[in-house]
Amino acid sequence: MIEKPDYPQPFEDEDNAAFLAGWREGKLLLQRSREGGPAFFYPRPICPYTGSTDLIWTEASGRGEIVSFSLITRPNHPSFNEEVPIILAEIALEEGASLLGRVITADPAAVKSRAKVETLPLPEAARYPLPTFRIA
Repeated sequence: MIEKPDYPQPFEDEDNAAFLAGWREGKLLLQRSREGGPAFFYPRPICPYTGSTDLIWTEASGRGEIVSFSLITRPNHPSFNEEVPIILAEIALEEGASLLGRVITADPAAVKSRAKVETLPLPEAARYPLPTFRIA
């Protein structure tokens, strides 16, 4: 029997450690400046809106909508070979931040721009090392 390779894992550093730990617990975390301003993504040490380094993590609802997407039919890692097409989408979250995430669905034709999505719940989400969504 041929074993399926494990998914590649994200590089963890001090900027994204809380984000990755949150995802492993089934939470989607976003940063914002403690002094105010919108939530943002990707994890970084300075708020892109206020310039503040005093940042806090807040839990996002995990709900949003697809802005744009791509069907990937030629994966670049063997762990994805049996899962094509892979749907990679820009997701606009309810909180205002946007991120790239994978959308899991049995019906790729159901994926359209403006489709509502939500993060996968645990334990299903634990399979994926980065935020993963389903059609809501």
